[in-house]
Amino acid sequence: MKTENKFEFQALPYAYDALEPFIDKLTLEIHYGKHHKAYYDNFIAAIKGTEMETMDITDIFKNISNYPAAVRNNGGGYFNHTFYWEGMKASGGGLPTGKLSGAITKSFTSFDEFKKQFSDAGKTRFGSGWAWLSMDDKGKLFINSTPNQDNPLMDLAEKKGTPLLVMDVWEHAYYLKYQNKRPDYIEAFWNLVNWEEVAKRYETALK
Repeated sequence: MKTENKFEFQALPYAYDALEPFIDKLTLEIHYGKHHKAYYDNFIAAIKGTEMETMDITDIFKNISNYPAAVRNNGGGYFNHTFYWEGMKASGGGLPTGKLSGAITKSFTSFDEFKKQFSDAGKTRFGSGWAWLSMDDKGKLFINSTPNQDNPLMDLAEKKGTPLLVMDVWEHAYYLKYQNKRPDYIEAFWNLVNWEEVAKRYETALK
């Protein structure tokens, strides 16, 4: 998410209609092109002329309580959305394999129990926010949700860790297709999870 030219607004890893019928083209166009882009633009404006321009975003998050709210909100929105897009793909879903599968079973007893807990984290998040699967500093997986544009990398997070998978439960992520039926969107999300990407993140987090 960082280049020699500092931060960039990365292209979607798939076409706008690639996630249909689970996430419709219009929602993706608005969500990525308007909401995500606005967070990115506002983040760049918020860090302009500061030390943060040359920092890695994870280092910014480690000290986010020392920075203005505009950095927390927009930096979170920029990072969280990119992480969300990359964690999905057309013809996704299915089951995790390898070390990730074993870790999920060890932490949650079964994939079905993990899926239930993750889904519940999204369903019960009051207002806007995110549901996360992350790894703590002892290597154990955990599920939690964060409000607004917060994430587990931030020093003010209730539960800190390395994110592996995220689901956006802001209304703009699903309202055009699912209206107020957030549980239907959450059920559809499981058809899109890019388990290969999540497994790569897990392998990286273990190092």
